[in-house]
Amino acid sequence: MKIVVCAKFVPDATADRRFRPEDNTVDRAGVDGLLSELDEYAVETALTVKEAGDAEVTILTVGPEQAADAVKKGLQMGADGGVHVLDDAIHGSDAVATSLVLSRALTKLEADLVVFGMSSTDGGMGVVPAMVSERLGLPAVTLGSEVTVDGTTVRIRRDGDTASDTVEGTLPLVLSVSDQANEPRYPSFKGIMAAKKKPVETWSLADLEITPDQVGSWTEVVEVTARPARTAGTIVTDEDGSGAGQLVEFLSTNKFL
Repeated sequence: MKIVVCAKFVPDATADRRFRPEDNTVDRAGVDGLLSELDEYAVETALTVKEAGDAEVTILTVGPEQAADAVKKGLQMGADGGVHVLDDAIHGSDAVATSLVLSRALTKLEADLVVFGMSSTDGGMGVVPAMVSERLGLPAVTLGSEVTVDGTTVRIRRDGDTASDTVEGTLPLVLSVSDQANEPRYPSFKGIMAAKKKPVETWSLADLEITPDQVGSWTEVVEVTARPARTAGTIVTDEDGSGAGQLVEFLSTNKFL
């Protein structure tokens, strides 16, 4: 079985994230980045399936040069190989364009099982798995909190606010898992060393028979304003019992009541 995990390189949520002044797109090169934490659950799911049977796991990412780190993390966790789609024309692409690039790469990889996380930690849209399944003409079982693979049957438990349901499909298919699906493993020293010898291919848009005019974004950020610095708060003292009144006055003045 050929399993491909679609993993995204995202800006570190704890870093000082910002936009590029020349085009108001997210600055991915000038900040620290990492494999999206929600995609680690997808990698763990793929590795669990691999360990239970005969499978090969490939990490697929689309992004700038730094996105190679997302592939590296997946290899360190135990994946067998990686593919990095790298092309300057992809910069600023939206979910529609991303789904096109991923679907072409997945077709070239001849994937039997495609695994996604529930969403990316930077965009948070969660629509790419459904878009990819539509482009590939494959069924999708999404947002799995529990995943079982039995031969060619993939079964998930999907947990909602008030109930859970069971959804299943037959390979090949597209799967996405939630952050309740498992506990991602930490790369071992052996895994880190082994990752250095694992094959990673770099593909361009031309390799996928995609032209630059087919990628991009349907939306544009026109203006960006930096978040203002935090100011000192107001200290309410209650030496004479007037603290409650001062607090009410403050909340009322600032229209919090």
